[in-house]
Amino acid sequence: MNEQYVRDLHEVDETQVALVGGKGAHLGALSRIEGVRVPGGFCVTTEAFRRIIEQAPSVDGLLDRLSRAKTDDREAVRTLSAQIRRAIEETAVPDDLAAAITRALARSGERAAYAVRSSATAEDLPTASFAGQQDTYLNVVGPAAILRHISRCWASLFTERAVTYRRRSGIDHRTVHMAVVVQRMVLPDASGILFTADPLTGDRRSATVDAGFGLGEALVSGLVNPDVFTVRDGRVVARTIAAKHRALTALPAGGTQEVAIDAERQEQPALTDAQAVRLVELGRRIEAHFGHPQDIEWCLVDDGFRIVQSRPITTLFPVPERADRENHVYVSVGHAQMMTDPMKPLGFSMWQLTAMVAMHEAGGRLFVDVTPRLASPASRAALLDALGKGDPLVRDALQTVLDRGDFVPSLPDPGPVGRPAGGAPAGGDRLGGAPDPIATDPAVVADLIERSRASLAALERDIRTKSGPALFDFLLEAFEEHKRILSDPLSIQAIMAGMEATWWLNDKLGEWLGEKNPADTLTLSAPGNVTSEMGLALLDVADVIRPLPEVVAFLRDVRDDDFLDELAKLAGGPEARDAIETYLDRYGMRCVGEIDITRPRWREHPSALVPVILDHVRNFEPGAAGRRFELGRQKAQQKEQDVLSRLRALPDGDRKADETKRMIDRVRTFIGYREYPKYGIISRYSVYKQALTAEAERLVRAGALAEREDVFYLTFQELHEVVRSNRPADARLVQQRKEDFRAHHALTPPRVLTSDGEALTGAYRRDDVPAGALAGVPVSAGTVEGRARVVLDMAEADLEAGDILVTAFTDPSWSPLFVGIAGLVTEVGGLMTHGAVIAREYGLPAVVGVEGATRLIRDSQRIRVHGTDGYVEILP
Repeated sequence: MNEQYVRDLHEVDETQVALVGGKGAHLGALSRIEGVRVPGGFCVTTEAFRRIIEQAPSVDGLLDRLSRAKTDDREAVRTLSAQIRRAIEETAVPDDLAAAITRALARSGERAAYAVRSSATAEDLPTASFAGQQDTYLNVVGPAAILRHISRCWASLFTERAVTYRRRSGIDHRTVHMAVVVQRMVLPDASGILFTADPLTGDRRSATVDAGFGLGEALVSGLVNPDVFTVRDGRVVARTIAAKHRALTALPAGGTQEVAIDAERQEQPALTDAQAVRLVELGRRIEAHFGHPQDIEWCLVDDGFRIVQSRPITTLFPVPERADRENHVYVSVGHAQMMTDPMKPLGFSMWQLTAMVAMHEAGGRLFVDVTPRLASPASRAALLDALGKGDPLVRDALQTVLDRGDFVPSLPDPGPVGRPAGGAPAGGDRLGGAPDPIATDPAVVADLIERSRASLAALERDIRTKSGPALFDFLLEAFEEHKRILSDPLSIQAIMAGMEATWWLNDKLGEWLGEKNPADTLTLSAPGNVTSEMGLALLDVADVIRPLPEVVAFLRDVRDDDFLDELAKLAGGPEARDAIETYLDRYGMRCVGEIDITRPRWREHPSALVPVILDHVRNFEPGAAGRRFELGRQKAQQKEQDVLSRLRALPDGDRKADETKRMIDRVRTFIGYREYPKYGIISRYSVYKQALTAEAERLVRAGALAEREDVFYLTFQELHEVVRSNRPADARLVQQRKEDFRAHHALTPPRVLTSDGEALTGAYRRDDVPAGALAGVPVSAGTVEGRARVVLDMAEADLEAGDILVTAFTDPSWSPLFVGIAGLVTEVGGLMTHGAVIAREYGLPAVVGVEGATRLIRDSQRIRVHGTDGYVEILP
């Protein structure tokens, strides 16, 4: 069958998506797999669709209007989509195209019943299934009816749901074309869906079979509840048999109808266990062919299975690649580092090269394999305790895996390790034993900071003359220095001293005085915290700008990053520019998601700070930074006097008071330093990035790279090879990485992931949370009620005094927002993550680790944050 507009299913395979769409390509590939039976048929190609679009001239203008419609203008999308569908359906099928389809029908059986199914080019892809976005018509009989339903399939490319799906996926409507599959109908005894991996947990070893009587459309549409079989390792391990009152069957003259199922059959399973196992074996063969877990539609006819569709399951989180077949348990780095967004290849490869533990990439995120430490009884308890202090949900998820008893092997103790899951001391928790004690001496912190500054200055000086292969040789040496600074025993001791003093105060004062989280108040305005200083410093910038009305008016209209030069031309502009420049000189290396070196830094993207500055101008009086810090210091001092006085009144009170005083001095000496190593890391990253960006510009000039930002889609090692070999970067690889990165945004990274693909989020298992409240981790004491502002992008924050910030995560770059809010709720975090530390510094009631907070709490809703007890109430 060599006609331009028609291809037999046996003539196509997965390489021909552009011609026959995703569904047609997959069906053609399925028909070539040994043992897989696919009902026969043919594809009406995308060439036919293009022909129809050319003959419907109004479509072009409508597509222009659709592309200009705002994302949230649902009425415009609905109206324009309907107009495009109508234009396509009303366009007559040209005679030669109709003849080609009719000839194909004659060969397949003109009077037979067919399923007419949409097959778009952006459909059934590894990263986007587009399941259910276009239309399928069952039991269509006769050439005239089939031609009419083919037109409907073409038009269904522009259903409102399909248009909205493409817009959200960043896919241009003009780049997607529609083929149509015309396939012989199967009249099954039973039908349903097979998932070759558990679609809820992600477990690749467990397959799920949904089954019902009659046509599978009854299950897809929700008309009936299916029987559900779970198959693992060749046997049914769980089954749920539903009461099946209705089924969908084909009518002799075409179309379908609902029928009642006889009472004696309603409780019978649609499949036997043996059939379910056989079906899964067939699914494993299909999965192996495509290389991805599959969502498969099947029919059972005379005890034989027919496969009518197979598409990738796109919602599963990928599993890190491994060299063995052993079981592995991975912990998320992003949850420890408060950045769960996907990273670009240069970003995650740089973090891998500069981290202190081996990290594995999956879905654009990084994970640490903790299996050896879980496997050893000697190290397991320390690991669970350390990770539990950082994030109780991680501990619970790991305990869930351990409780199964057969997943984690038993291994010898790997020995002490002093490194957090995030790969840097700033991540929070040691995974080994306690560090050696150090003296409570501010000079220790001053010396550590000076060492870091000296190393940074040497890096800035020495990298200036490096380019080409010499730059990469230099950077590899610089990464070793980077890791040497991170692993400085004195630095780790200082970090742990502050954290352990915090835990001691909370534990002992809770025991002796019944105090809940007293360290939250005792650490207010602790000295030397570079992250809290960063937030207060922006208040000082606002003080400079506030009395300059022309500058304030100008900043309200800033959209681009080149505004500083224009700013200097205004009355008072030079002073305003100098204030912003001074801030950028100290903090311009920071940004949201800063562990990804490819993210634009504030120095590169200064307009990101403008909304926050304007909020500070509006919401604060002059001198707010100094007053706020002093107020926190006084509260901490008053709290210290109070607890010491109350302790001295207890039995053995003088000893308890003296111990507590030593710990208060210790926590205030060291807790601020906890933020400095991350500041040092990001300062070094800024230097690395400037050098790599200059190298990228050189590659663009040499024709080895299409554009500068393409380097972000190469790993450090790949970029090194491009420079070393003097050969152009692989443009197809870069394009594929861009598509992968976009797809990774749709994935939600789990806290814990197994090598079987099971994603575990953990649970709090608490009975002290009121009904309807959202549980989390209490990280900063106090209770506050106010308006929730759900903010996913710091640059789009619009906050008023008294607002409660609700967001997915907060790394240090969010600190400038903290000075203007009354409370904090995040989806990610633990007691010692950055957002928690700064919330305590500023005295903000805060609850972190609230699963689904940005989805469950609506913007502008009133909420009450219980920062002492760790839950959030949504108020009427």
